[in-house]
Amino acid sequence: MNVARVIALRYLFSRERLGFVNAISIISIVGVTIGVAALIVVLSVFNGFNGLVTSILVNFDPHVRVERPIRGDAGSYEEVQEFLSQERDVAVFAPYVSGKALIVSKNVNRVVNIKGIDAEKTRRATGLADRIVLGALSFEDRNVNGIVLGLTLADRLGSVVGDTLVMVSPAGSEPALLQMGQPLIRKFIVAGIYESNNKEYDGYYAYVSLPIAQEFFKLGEKIHGFEIRLRRFEDSYAFKETLTERFGDAYRVLSWYDLHRDLFTVMQIERWIAYLILSLIVGVASFNLLGSLTMSVIEKTRDIGVLRAMGTTRQTVTLVFMLQGVFVGILGAATGLTLGMGLLYLQREYHLFPLDPSVYIIPAIPVQIVWSDILLVTATALVFCSLAAWYPARRAATLIPAEAIRWE
Repeated sequence: MNVARVIALRYLFSRERLGFVNAISIISIVGVTIGVAALIVVLSVFNGFNGLVTSILVNFDPHVRVERPIRGDAGSYEEVQEFLSQERDVAVFAPYVSGKALIVSKNVNRVVNIKGIDAEKTRRATGLADRIVLGALSFEDRNVNGIVLGLTLADRLGSVVGDTLVMVSPAGSEPALLQMGQPLIRKFIVAGIYESNNKEYDGYYAYVSLPIAQEFFKLGEKIHGFEIRLRRFEDSYAFKETLTERFGDAYRVLSWYDLHRDLFTVMQIERWIAYLILSLIVGVASFNLLGSLTMSVIEKTRDIGVLRAMGTTRQTVTLVFMLQGVFVGILGAATGLTLGMGLLYLQREYHLFPLDPSVYIIPAIPVQIVWSDILLVTATALVFCSLAAWYPARRAATLIPAEAIRWE
């Protein structure tokens, strides 16, 4: 191994190598460097956006939600409430009901998702109160029923705090149509407007008090589930498993990740596609390495013959050229990581690539370095370079010593 390493280093950095071969080796190293730098930068940007989305969702959504297996099925949830009350990992849990309704405002009609909540408990169980931009998360201080709208929804309805809305419940629509009566209609005053930075919530969700929602949807004292905030959101998956084991199929338990699984799945797919595409840069650089080592084998035919005649095994000769590929991969990966990490540091500290604050909620493109990505990128470079070195190494090992020396 030591002999093979010494010979590999001498061959790789020898001044006696053909200028053309040396140039191709340098191009290979530069190509690997660029590929590795691009990979680590792009993956870190994906991590940054993933972390940003996660923080937004975790700060607004509950960490865990418990509901019936059939969406919209209401019940008492007494056993769940008793269990949650005794769990030390639970910081707070809040009951809720949900359903769809038609909102009418200034000749504008919108079908929205109505969520009935306990304002005080929801204030602690979710980040809704922290996202109020106008008014307040309060339903008790007004003579008429209060409602909290998403910013986008309020804009579509042309409503501001203090405006009156009319809401039509689907719970009374069918009997009204069959019996020629009136559907259940309630008036609400806009108590607050929130902005969650989530288009689905801001454009389609409105919040009212829990008792009003239960009456509006004709649920009596029943609820649709509990929204739970844990002391540590990192325990969400483990707590979900605990609830699933405790109650089985009687309830459906969703973590904050499950609530937005489609979004995170798409983000992961995009991340891996970007990784595969940028890996092609390293792959192209490895083709240059293959050509360089192949010509190096031709150039060093006599040396290989002498080594074989002196008793060097085929495995050692193979290792000499394989190590050259590995060294190129290590050098390119180290240089690329240094370059990429430097760019990421500058972006994090000095915002080399800023974003328009009037359009985006962050001042610059976010980056987050993950050590597993560094290992993945380094392994990618080494694998490509090792594969590129395999053919020249096998060719060198199959040279017959007598013929190699004779023709030289």
